[in-house]
Amino acid sequence: MEDNVTDFLGGNIVSLAIAVLVIVALYKAINIVPQSEKHVVERFGRLRAVLKPGINFIIPFLDIVAHRISVLERQLPNAEQDAITSDNVLVKVETSVFYRITEPEKTVYRIRDVDGAIATTVAGIVRSEIGKIELDQVQSNRADLIHKIREQVVAMVDDWGIEVTRAEILDVNLDAATRSAMLQQLNAERARRAQVTEAEGRKRAVELAADADLYAAEQQAKARRVLADAEAYATGVVADAIKENGIEAAQYQVALKQVEALQAVAVGEGKQTILMPASAFEAFGNAFGLLKGRV
Repeated sequence: MEDNVTDFLGGNIVSLAIAVLVIVALYKAINIVPQSEKHVVERFGRLRAVLKPGINFIIPFLDIVAHRISVLERQLPNAEQDAITSDNVLVKVETSVFYRITEPEKTVYRIRDVDGAIATTVAGIVRSEIGKIELDQVQSNRADLIHKIREQVVAMVDDWGIEVTRAEILDVNLDAATRSAMLQQLNAERARRAQVTEAEGRKRAVELAADADLYAAEQQAKARRVLADAEAYATGVVADAIKENGIEAAQYQVALKQVEALQAVAVGEGKQTILMPASAFEAFGNAFGLLKGRV
């Protein structure tokens, strides 16, 4: 009786152990990978597979999940490194890098400290690129500089299974002595521009005044030419009249001029008494006589 009980208990224990072993095997065989991760599976210490997000099956007790790698985008701590521009100015460049792991098998087996390696690579590339350009170009062409740095970083980390999504230059700082020298240079440049602007203004004013004088002279010359043409025309008319009517036309013109002269003498303020020579009356008589003869 006791032997039967012992056999029964022994059989149950074995069955229970087998059941537990099967449950554990199933548990180890089923591997659920979250969407934000990839799992690296090893068999006897060697790479067996990389499990993607979802349900995956492995051989229990032979295959083990050695590394669980997040594929989310990561940001390195902001780093500051010294660099010297081509015009020998020391600057402190603050950088920031974003990356994510795309091939965990490369990252796990080819590099130990990913963050440190990327930070060192970025620092070297930044120093190299800034050393090729002057300080003014660092400030004005920052977008081009960032693009070049990102391209080189991407090429350098490709063997590590990493994708650099962003590489930014956050700030470029100068030491106090350099900032003071640049401020003095900036003030001097502003003063020079102000002097140039003032000189150009004076020059423009002189040019405008000269243009105005030239315009006035041209207008006066035109007026004199018109007056000369009118006088020439009047002289021609008188000459034609003399040619046609002889001495009478000449005497008529002289008489008219004398009358106009007497009218000018009579015009004026406070002149009530006018002394006229006897020849003036003769001029009136001649003028009226000629006019009468013409009529």
